[in-house]
Amino acid sequence: MRHTGVVSKSDPLGVYVHIPFCAHRCDYCDFATWTDRDHLIDRYIDACLIDLRRQLGERPVARATSVFFGGGTPSLIPPERLMTVLDAIPLADGAEVTVECNPESFTAEVAAVYAAHRVNRVSIGAQSFVPHVLTSLGRVHDPDNVTRAVRAARTAGIQRLNLDIIYGAAGESVADWRTTLDATIALGPDHVSAYALTVEAGTPLARKIARGERGATDDDDQATKYELADEVLSAAGYDWYEISNWAQPGEACHHNLVYWRGGDYLAIGCAAHGFTDGRRWWNVRSIDRYIERIERGEAAEAGEERLDPQAAADEAFGLALRLSEGVTVPSGAESVAAELVDVGLLEPASEARRVRLTRRGRLLANDVTTRLQLAVGP
Repeated sequence: MRHTGVVSKSDPLGVYVHIPFCAHRCDYCDFATWTDRDHLIDRYIDACLIDLRRQLGERPVARATSVFFGGGTPSLIPPERLMTVLDAIPLADGAEVTVECNPESFTAEVAAVYAAHRVNRVSIGAQSFVPHVLTSLGRVHDPDNVTRAVRAARTAGIQRLNLDIIYGAAGESVADWRTTLDATIALGPDHVSAYALTVEAGTPLARKIARGERGATDDDDQATKYELADEVLSAAGYDWYEISNWAQPGEACHHNLVYWRGGDYLAIGCAAHGFTDGRRWWNVRSIDRYIERIERGEAAEAGEERLDPQAAADEAFGLALRLSEGVTVPSGAESVAAELVDVGLLEPASEARRVRLTRRGRLLANDVTTRLQLAVGP
């Protein structure tokens, strides 16, 4: 049964559902995903439902303001089966419901099922529109798949569309990146996420770089491509609202804003992380262990932490500074903030004493955050 209703408290509540199944593992991926566990899909979805009902039972008056199915490749799961999880979540009026999709597995039929179950946002992993860059990333789709996936979402009436793109792959020129940006804009997404390629230890990409088969990522190259992304997307009417995210007016991702603003979110599925009532917690990483824990009637949590007030404040400050709305300059950091404005890393925001990162400042966000926090002291 699908639930709707009115939010019973003012604070947002997100629900993250991790789908760890993939048809192919990309070279750069270090997420908790598997390509050889499809025989566990039904048991996994059943376990997610049990886990979800247990967690919601602890918060009986709460309704989710956002739901995010991430992965992995959620669009690999038979859509009616995946939607049994969504149908078990009480949704607030106007809730944002997102499913991450790979272009090659997101079809018109899948989109129609999603739309019928109140999915109103899809995030499509385009990554690049240049074939040799896709090959360098270890992706198996081609640019035409992305166009078909976008058309499927629009035809089904899914109102909001995000395209994920990545810059900095080996062999990608600035002209290649401009091609990807132009092709992205031409498809008219409401939201664009543009990420610098990172090399994670233990991934096929890291091993290829270590063997000299791929070039290492270049910070200057990535900085140039970030600045180009901001320039091109801004000119096309997309506002940056978080360092790696741009949206048309009013189309920011509500679920991710829950994370960046320190809101509560439940974690469903293996390796998922949650944050509720000041406690951060995470589930066991493997599919098998998650299913076994849930089927035994146990919680799937592998660990937890509670930040002390100072650590929590520092973390909240760092996350808030990533957003275009900026932060209030902490008492004691006024002179440092003024210096950062003078050198072009910060700029005044909309309210007195508020500052936000400039384009150049976004490239050095961690350094800016540290300087402001050190100025305040313990």
